[in-house]
Amino acid sequence: MQQAPNQVLLQAGFASSDSKAVLLKATLVILLLFLARTPGANAQLAADQTQGFGNGRLVTFTYLQNFDCVDQPTMDLDFNKALAESDPEEIQTPICQAVTEPTQDPTGGDIKHTAHLYVFIPMFSVDGDTNPAHAMPCPSGGRPGEFCGPALGAKLIALFGFLPEAWKATVNPAITTQCPDPNHKVPGTCTMHASSVDLSQTLIALNKIEGPLTAPIFVPTPNHSHVVDNSRVNSLPIWWEVRPVLILHQSDWPSADGSSGITSSKAMDDAEAAGRAIEVGSNFFLFFSSKETDHGTH
Repeated sequence: MQQAPNQVLLQAGFASSDSKAVLLKATLVILLLFLARTPGANAQLAADQTQGFGNGRLVTFTYLQNFDCVDQPTMDLDFNKALAESDPEEIQTPICQAVTEPTQDPTGGDIKHTAHLYVFIPMFSVDGDTNPAHAMPCPSGGRPGEFCGPALGAKLIALFGFLPEAWKATVNPAITTQCPDPNHKVPGTCTMHASSVDLSQTLIALNKIEGPLTAPIFVPTPNHSHVVDNSRVNSLPIWWEVRPVLILHQSDWPSADGSSGITSSKAMDDAEAAGRAIEVGSNFFLFFSSKETDHGTH
């Protein structure tokens, strides 16, 4: 026979004639368990967690599903002039493409109402690195024809004049990124993320290449950090649209503890207005909860 909740609480050591006291103790235990699952800045992250920032504070993301890169029937993400609805091969390999946005998120809801995850990408070089050998190697299970390793390094150096920290196999120790995360330290990886992204539309938007495109330009997922809107620092598990934000100046890059750099959407908006950051949309979505982990502000 199923035990009543009070009996369970009594057997767990909450022997009290005052039901309010029992409820309070049970609530405290649940709260402590929840806090144990929500690490602070220096605590160990679980294998399904990464950190981020919001409202000038550290937050912890807990992922509950894999990523989704939405490809709608009338899209042509592989640029072969055949719409996805008539191109089965296009949807066999996820094409996570910046700039391109679907009208719906993975739930089928209007993307205008989908939460935003601002993914900060360090598009600067701390030391003006021009060594193509320092670029990320190919990820395991990468895409055919993917740019990685020295070939990626040479291409990026030719386009930007330096190798951005975003695609260095080892980020300069002067900055830190939240992905790769502590449990997945291989360059280009982060829990429940795609390991490759399509950079083609981004390069066109930056006037680095010209169209028309004939195929995606796959590269390893860049080193990055995260920011959420102030209203989303404490959020139940939901789908979030990844909105890449190219950070152009090292001085804007957030430190590991959030004591400097851009750690809020307001500061991000200010940097974008000043031309120090560039934000775009994407068809890339992640599913996680968010929980504030640091009560300090700067």
